[in-house]
Amino acid sequence: MNVHEDVLLVCSGGGHLRQLAGFAERLGIARGRQVWVTFRNGLSESLLGGRRVIWAPFTAPRDLRNFARLVLLARRVLARQRFGHVISTGSSPAAAFLPLPVRKGIPASYIGSAARADGPSVTGRIVSRFPRIRTYCQYPAWADERWQYRGSVFDGYTPGAVTPIMPRSAVVSVGTQEGFPFDRLFAKVVPLLADFDRVLFQTGDADVSHLGITGVPSIAHADLKAAIRDADVVITHAGVGGALTALDLGKHPIMIPRSAQHGEHVDDHQVQVARELDRRGLATARSVEELSSRDIVEAASKSVRAVAPPRLDLIPSPVAGA
Repeated sequence: MNVHEDVLLVCSGGGHLRQLAGFAERLGIARGRQVWVTFRNGLSESLLGGRRVIWAPFTAPRDLRNFARLVLLARRVLARQRFGHVISTGSSPAAAFLPLPVRKGIPASYIGSAARADGPSVTGRIVSRFPRIRTYCQYPAWADERWQYRGSVFDGYTPGAVTPIMPRSAVVSVGTQEGFPFDRLFAKVVPLLADFDRVLFQTGDADVSHLGITGVPSIAHADLKAAIRDADVVITHAGVGGALTALDLGKHPIMIPRSAQHGEHVDDHQVQVARELDRRGLATARSVEELSSRDIVEAASKSVRAVAPPRLDLIPSPVAGA
């Protein structure tokens, strides 16, 4: 592979984007050689500022109409430019894009999300049917001949010091998953945080007008980071993107999974994310019903520190640009 060829990085938003951005760094792909395809939102605009980005039509799970638009976009992008490698962490853009480059002889790799502790997602199962797409997982428990284990996005963190404090400020964030409001979370946390001095509520699609608070549906990633950095405690849905943002800033978040039963997501994969981070001592996993004031005080007293992650190696030859 020509080291001067660009690398196409394809994913949906939120946690998939955060993971792929981190993996791109660990792979040593120079920013000048990165071409991104993802959904446009506050996170992607902030995180990918200054990089080449092709905005894809937002495609919800099982949204066949917009998935067809993604396939057409993939054909246009791959017809215009030759890439040295195409890499994705999912979700719908991965299924639309990855089968095409391997037909052209371009290496393509799919890294299963850290949200999937028990096995591949629907997207993962789809792309694994194409034998020339290299597939990788982030959990050794389900690695096999088809799915190679190359470490986890969470390998760069370890539990930090415990310093007892009485929290007075908080960030409550649920990402920007369209069509899946997390109303139960806000109904639960608003009374628990009623006497706090400062709380940022990032609400997504949730209607919080009846709760007596002011929320923001979406917030620029840089602004969210600043708010989390200054907060005593972080409460978030159990999405990988929200977890990584908190961990990067040394916070031990409380992670509350969305429930498919309550129409908050298409499945219960967020339970897996919360359990894995709790197991590693990097977060506190709680259901909406379990969350208590004591959990908030204890999480505020804990911290996380960054460590050097193992080298990530899934590309046979160097891809760093000159």
